[in-house]
Amino acid sequence: MAFIVFLRGINVGGYRTVRPSLIAKELGAYDVVNVGAAGTFVVRKPVSRVNFVAELCRKLRLDAEVALCEGSDLIRLEMENPFGTEPSPPDVVRFVSILSRAGRGNVRLPTAIPEDGEWAVRILGLKNRLVFGVYRRHMKTIGYLGQIDELFGAPATTRSWNTILSVLRILKSTKQAPTK
Repeated sequence: MAFIVFLRGINVGGYRTVRPSLIAKELGAYDVVNVGAAGTFVVRKPVSRVNFVAELCRKLRLDAEVALCEGSDLIRLEMENPFGTEPSPPDVVRFVSILSRAGRGNVRLPTAIPEDGEWAVRILGLKNRLVFGVYRRHMKTIGYLGQIDELFGAPATTRSWNTILSVLRILKSTKQAPTK
């Protein structure tokens, strides 16, 4: 099964800029598909994760936090339908944050950030290293999303559910060659 690579903190506000589409081309030997500008890659060729990340970091030419997950983890999350069938209000965005390493599993869920007053981020659940929830479109939201790191005790990088659905479409369209 393919795995997915999520880079944290690139192409934000004109800083730490890279061109993920060019990086994906440079990593063509791994059958990499770029998804968007935030540094999300689907790696379709079965390879060593350690070797791939080392090669990716050489191509990036900057330090970046890297989070990985198995394609099967995202497929399982989608099948569990974590957001239900009701559409979100226009000012609410569904998201998944990927922890770069195992974090604390003793977080009481669901939880809201901030805890008092009107919530900006609502964390609904955790599956393996995938934290999912919703946030309101607001100027302070990015700061509140940053608190996921502290809450779970591991660096996290966040993508909208729409980006995750794009990754899922790539995963489902990929026919894996049988292994011998």
